[in-house]
Amino acid sequence: MAAESDFPNLISGRKAGALTFGAIFALESLVRSLNSTVVSLQAYDLLGSSQKVSELTTLVGMIVLLTTLMLPYVLGRLRRRWAYTLGVVGLIAASLFLASFTVAGQIAGMFFRNCGAGILNITLSLYIMDHIKKSDLAHSEPLRLSLSTFSWMIGPASGVWLYTQFGPWGPQLVSIAVAMALLVLFWVLRLSDQVTLPSGNLQRFNPLNNVMRFVRQPRLRLAWMVAFGRSCFWVTFFVYGPLLMVESNVGKQAGGLMISASQALLLFAYVFGRLARKFGVRAIICLCFQMMALASIAGGIAGKDHPYIAMFFLLFGAFAASGLDGVGGIPFLRAVRSRERQRMAAVYRTYIDFSDLIPAMIFAVALSYFEIGIVFIILGTSLVLMGALAFRYLPKSM
Repeated sequence: MAAESDFPNLISGRKAGALTFGAIFALESLVRSLNSTVVSLQAYDLLGSSQKVSELTTLVGMIVLLTTLMLPYVLGRLRRRWAYTLGVVGLIAASLFLASFTVAGQIAGMFFRNCGAGILNITLSLYIMDHIKKSDLAHSEPLRLSLSTFSWMIGPASGVWLYTQFGPWGPQLVSIAVAMALLVLFWVLRLSDQVTLPSGNLQRFNPLNNVMRFVRQPRLRLAWMVAFGRSCFWVTFFVYGPLLMVESNVGKQAGGLMISASQALLLFAYVFGRLARKFGVRAIICLCFQMMALASIAGGIAGKDHPYIAMFFLLFGAFAASGLDGVGGIPFLRAVRSRERQRMAAVYRTYIDFSDLIPAMIFAVALSYFEIGIVFIILGTSLVLMGALAFRYLPKSM
């Protein structure tokens, strides 16, 4: 079976397997996790307020969204191996810009970080679809995500510690070193076996041509909403959770530790998956939305006055979000037609870009009038509505 291929089997001519892609994805995750929390903390240090951080995030989100829509044209004739290399170079460039500790460098760093991650996501997904059988995905995907979980457990707290101890260059130098290791690993695997990672071209596609087809299908719209709600929670948690700790005078390191602790909770995704098989996917999705909503609202109410209580509730929300990480993609996989999977996936993936953009726009306005806890109250209220829609429209048989 393809999923059973391993590093020792590369020379034998077999295709890349679960461990191959798991190792690549784990290193890629470590590159991004090392500066994931540092990005928002450094923006706060440069700009001096959460409201200005939201404005900056909105600006970068709009640029990244437009760039993402253009990626198929830019990469349409590029070999996959060079596209993946370009994505890693984007992450390295992001670290160099972020290390400059300037507003212009911050903007460029956030832009290249998001675009590099997008290119890597597209390219690695194509490799996985080519080399892992559908029947083996149930084995390979949990392994890949589990290995990346350990990277996200280590990276955020380590990145913040390096930032506080050694300044802006600290986490970025380590991130660059890991990125170089990722590039070496990728090319060693690519060059050691012609079959392992072949040099096919990326296919051109224009997501805009498929948007109307996507929105005409109610179940695809609902699947997008579920993914969008989950992503909104994580974006808000990653950006504003550490800022809440800073504004509460708890410290930057507490924010980094909170983010790392939240990633350890992702291991509960397996538990939620088992519960979904027993009680149904619809029930677990709705339950997770409501738990995330209540936790977010409670964390927002606790706010700066009770930061440790806020941290507890936000981590409980992360625990609930792990359930959506485990089963939240199932509505899309079951709703999309096989012949439209690639085209509809291009539209579906826009939930990532919109979850970066829309909350930041709303929070930029709210933070002009209220303290930082308001962002979690707004988030929680929105999640209540999303959970209600999921309960109303997701099929009971799901």
